[in-house]
Amino acid sequence: MILIRLFFEFFKAGLFAIGGGLATLPFLQEISQATGWFSQQDLLDLIAISESTPGAIGVNAATYAGFHTYGLIGGIVATLGLISPSIIIIMLVSKVLEKFKESSLVKSIFYGLRPASTGLIAAAGFSVVLATLVSVTDLTSDPAGAFNWFGIVLAAALYLAIKKGNRHPVVYIAASAAIGIAAGYLNLFG
Repeated sequence: MILIRLFFEFFKAGLFAIGGGLATLPFLQEISQATGWFSQQDLLDLIAISESTPGAIGVNAATYAGFHTYGLIGGIVATLGLISPSIIIIMLVSKVLEKFKESSLVKSIFYGLRPASTGLIAAAGFSVVLATLVSVTDLTSDPAGAFNWFGIVLAAALYLAIKKGNRHPVVYIAASAAIGIAAGYLNLFG
């Protein structure tokens, strides 16, 4: 029964996450809250692993969440659930799109979908920033302590390094992992 629900939950995410892998993040949050299969911390780990491994983030996230929930079979089922809508839709659309690609209706649909996918990605990004750098529950009791200052400084330094540097993203991912390991040993963040 859990495998059917895994497939169905990720099928829904794949069907409505227009805009690519990052657009699946709000759906993953909803799956987490609705099913309890993984916690908010698991979701943050899932995002970090999915962003730092090869492949599409949505597929990586589905595989990770499915594996976390039900092992290897769960990872396969969740991944198939996520990619099935895309395969079905692409097969249908490819037959029709060539015929109607100059249609004002088709152009209008894509014109409307672009801001929707941007909004989904922005909402997911904002949620990740809040969950990673700010403890909303501590804002009222200890406003200064609610911020992950180490994470904020690291994020700002990485942002500047990426904007000014000309390195491959793997360099920044590896550097972040090394800094995280060192900070963990030095107890800089808790």
